[in-house]
Amino acid sequence: MHRGEIWWATMAAPGSAAQLRLPVLIVQDDVFNESLIQTVVVAAISMNEHLAEAPGTVQVPPEVTGFAQPAIANLSQLFTLSKVSLTERIGAIPEDLRTAINSELQLVLSL
Repeated sequence: MHRGEIWWATMAAPGSAAQLRLPVLIVQDDVFNESLIQTVVVAAISMNEHLAEAPGTVQVPPEVTGFAQPAIANLSQLFTLSKVSLTERIGAIPEDLRTAINSELQLVLSL
Protein backbone atom coordinates (compact mmCIF):
# COMPACT_ATOMS: atom_id res chain seq x y z
CA MET A 1 0.00 0.00 0.00
CA HIS A 2 1.32 3.40 -1.03
CA ARG A 3 0.47 7.08 -0.77
CA GLY A 4 -1.98 8.08 -3.49
CA GLU A 5 -3.67 4.70 -3.73
CA ILE A 6 -7.41 4.25 -3.31
CA TRP A 7 -8.53 1.20 -1.32
CA TRP A 8 -11.72 -0.35 -0.04
CA ALA A 9 -11.70 -0.18 3.76
CA THR A 10 -13.88 -2.28 6.03
CA MET A 11 -14.78 -0.89 9.44
CA ALA A 12 -17.43 -1.39 12.10
CA ALA A 13 -20.57 0.68 11.76
CA PRO A 14 -21.11 2.87 14.84
CA GLY A 15 -23.48 1.16 17.29
CA SER A 16 -23.78 -1.97 15.16
CA ALA A 17 -22.10 -5.29 14.52
CA ALA A 18 -22.42 -4.59 10.79
CA GLN A 19 -19.39 -3.74 8.71
CA LEU A 20 -19.13 -0.70 6.44
CA ARG A 21 -17.15 -0.88 3.21
CA LEU A 22 -15.89 2.55 2.16
CA PRO A 23 -13.39 3.83 -0.40
CA VAL A 24 -10.44 5.74 1.08
CA LEU A 25 -7.35 7.51 -0.23
CA ILE A 26 -4.00 6.84 1.45
CA VAL A 27 -2.41 10.20 2.33
CA GLN A 28 0.27 8.95 4.72
CA ASP A 29 3.87 9.06 3.46
CA ASP A 30 5.35 5.78 2.23
CA VAL A 31 8.09 5.96 4.88
CA PHE A 32 5.32 5.09 7.36
CA ASN A 33 3.41 2.81 4.99
CA GLU A 34 6.49 0.62 4.59
CA SER A 35 7.39 0.64 8.30
CA LEU A 36 6.37 -1.64 11.16
CA ILE A 37 3.60 0.80 12.10
CA GLN A 38 0.33 -1.06 11.58
CA THR A 39 -1.87 1.97 10.93
CA VAL A 40 -2.39 4.22 7.93
CA VAL A 41 -3.76 7.76 7.59
CA VAL A 42 -6.45 8.04 4.93
CA ALA A 43 -8.91 10.56 3.53
CA ALA A 44 -12.58 9.83 2.98
CA ILE A 45 -13.83 9.39 -0.57
CA SER A 46 -17.43 10.38 -1.22
CA MET A 47 -19.86 10.16 -4.11
CA ASN A 48 -21.60 13.32 -2.89
CA GLU A 49 -21.17 15.66 -5.86
CA HIS A 50 -22.25 18.62 -3.71
CA LEU A 51 -18.80 18.43 -2.10
CA ALA A 52 -17.03 18.94 -5.44
CA GLU A 53 -16.62 22.70 -5.01
CA ALA A 54 -15.97 22.68 -1.25
CA PRO A 55 -12.51 23.66 -0.04
CA GLY A 56 -10.38 20.68 0.90
CA THR A 57 -11.75 18.40 -1.82
CA VAL A 58 -10.44 17.01 -5.10
CA GLN A 59 -12.58 15.42 -7.78
CA VAL A 60 -11.37 11.96 -8.85
CA PRO A 61 -12.54 10.83 -12.31
CA PRO A 62 -14.24 7.46 -12.91
CA GLU A 63 -11.29 6.14 -14.93
CA VAL A 64 -9.20 6.25 -11.73
CA THR A 65 -11.75 4.61 -9.42
CA GLY A 66 -13.78 2.46 -11.79
CA PHE A 67 -16.94 3.98 -10.30
CA ALA A 68 -19.80 5.09 -12.56
CA GLN A 69 -19.49 8.74 -11.51
CA PRO A 70 -16.71 11.04 -10.32
CA ALA A 71 -15.70 10.58 -6.70
CA ILE A 72 -14.67 13.31 -4.28
CA ALA A 73 -11.55 12.94 -2.12
CA ASN A 74 -12.47 14.86 1.03
CA LEU A 75 -9.14 15.93 2.54
CA SER A 76 -10.91 17.56 5.48
CA GLN A 77 -11.98 14.08 6.65
CA LEU A 78 -8.74 12.38 7.64
CA PHE A 79 -8.65 9.36 9.90
CA THR A 80 -6.36 6.54 10.98
CA LEU A 81 -7.14 2.90 10.22
CA SER A 82 -5.47 -0.39 10.90
CA LYS A 83 -3.71 -1.57 7.75
CA VAL A 84 -5.66 -4.84 7.92
CA SER A 85 -8.90 -2.89 7.37
CA LEU A 86 -7.75 -2.03 3.83
CA THR A 87 -9.10 -4.97 1.89
CA GLU A 88 -8.84 -4.27 -1.84
CA ARG A 89 -6.87 -1.80 -3.96
CA ILE A 90 -9.12 0.19 -6.30
CA GLY A 91 -6.59 2.34 -8.12
CA ALA A 92 -4.03 5.11 -7.80
CA ILE A 93 -4.22 8.88 -8.18
CA PRO A 94 -2.34 10.18 -11.26
CA GLU A 95 0.48 12.69 -10.77
CA ASP A 96 -1.59 15.75 -11.75
CA LEU A 97 -4.18 14.95 -9.08
CA ARG A 98 -1.46 14.31 -6.48
CA THR A 99 -0.44 17.95 -6.82
CA ALA A 100 -4.04 19.05 -6.22
CA ILE A 101 -4.33 16.70 -3.24
CA ASN A 102 -1.11 18.06 -1.74
CA SER A 103 -2.44 21.62 -2.14
CA GLU A 104 -5.74 20.78 -0.46
CA LEU A 105 -3.95 18.98 2.39
CA GLN A 106 -1.83 22.10 2.91
CA LEU A 107 -5.01 24.17 3.06
CA VAL A 108 -6.78 21.82 5.48
CA LEU A 109 -3.77 21.45 7.78
CA SER A 110 -2.57 25.09 7.52
CA LEU A 111 0.88 23.99 6.31
